[in-house]
Amino acid sequence: MLDSNKFIKELFKIDISHLIVVPCSFAKGLINACINNSKLIQYVPCASEAVACSIASGLVLSGKKPLVIIQSSGLTNMGSCLTSLTNPYDIFFPIISSWRTYEDGDSEIQHKHLSINLKGLISSYGYLPIKLGSNMDAALNIINKSFNEKQIILINKNTFNDTKLDNSYLVNLSKFPKRSLFLKYLNKFISSHENYICIGTTGNTSREMYSIMKDSSNFYMVGNMGGALSIGLGAALASKKIIICGGDAEFVMHLGGMTTAGRYAEKIFLIYLVFDNEVNKSTGCQNSYQQHMDYLLLAKSCGWEVTSEIINTLDKFETAIKQVINKEKGLYFFHVKCDLDGDYPRPSALEIIESKKNFSL
Repeated sequence: MLDSNKFIKELFKIDISHLIVVPCSFAKGLINACINNSKLIQYVPCASEAVACSIASGLVLSGKKPLVIIQSSGLTNMGSCLTSLTNPYDIFFPIISSWRTYEDGDSEIQHKHLSINLKGLISSYGYLPIKLGSNMDAALNIINKSFNEKQIILINKNTFNDTKLDNSYLVNLSKFPKRSLFLKYLNKFISSHENYICIGTTGNTSREMYSIMKDSSNFYMVGNMGGALSIGLGAALASKKIIICGGDAEFVMHLGGMTTAGRYAEKIFLIYLVFDNEVNKSTGCQNSYQQHMDYLLLAKSCGWEVTSEIINTLDKFETAIKQVINKEKGLYFFHVKCDLDGDYPRPSALEIIESKKNFSL
């Protein structure tokens, strides 16, 4: 196992300038160590893997030495950049990707395909898959070689030791209600309103919905981060009444879904709840660094109806829901500030897959 703090210091010694990151729990120790030592290496969180690859390319072209960190399921998002940008332009930089495993019955069904096909995917992009071991010198040599050779570096769950974020980097949203309280109200309200399908985005949102929203028709999207809205749009175009339960990090991953949905405001019914806890909870609670964004203004510019202010209390949430739930058509966007909940159990693989049946009810 590699010492995360020491590894960051050694990366600094070989002139690594930026850590370009789409957070992954397998690499949270290294990511947190970089954040804690941000005076050494600049931490750059990204909305998607394609964004990360393009930023890294711009840095390399400008004489810097970035290191990219992603998870294996996101490598497919990066594919276009690798095949149409870094390959033809001969742009080299190290990419660390987690290698997620899967066994029959696991609830994380999104990792099943790449658990056995990841190396083949990497090779199809024109890259060499290479495993990062626990020897510090050998690991640093692999990183350095990536600036001259096309290789993608794979890590296991315990490649880096755990590192906690310094208190100064922790987010405190305790003044807001926990997301579970909003979901409890939503469950109670929907139980008396038929024909709604609630789509939960990947991560903790779906897990909380599974435990809390027993009286609603739910679809648990365990992978495809950033795609919950577009799944909802497709279902809404098929005349379903849809409520999306999303989050701040997933909201920005595929923003094109917002602009696409905006074309159909007069033809469909869709509510998009963005539960904003300002962190990537399932990957180590790193700050999502999106406080500069005006979610409501962005949604409004895409053609959505929005509330006059951010929803930060249960009373405001109840009022907003009641104002739109019985309408026949329209796009309705709520920016909901919430605190972190504890850990909730995952639905089983069978329960996840069977949740798709709610679309046919």
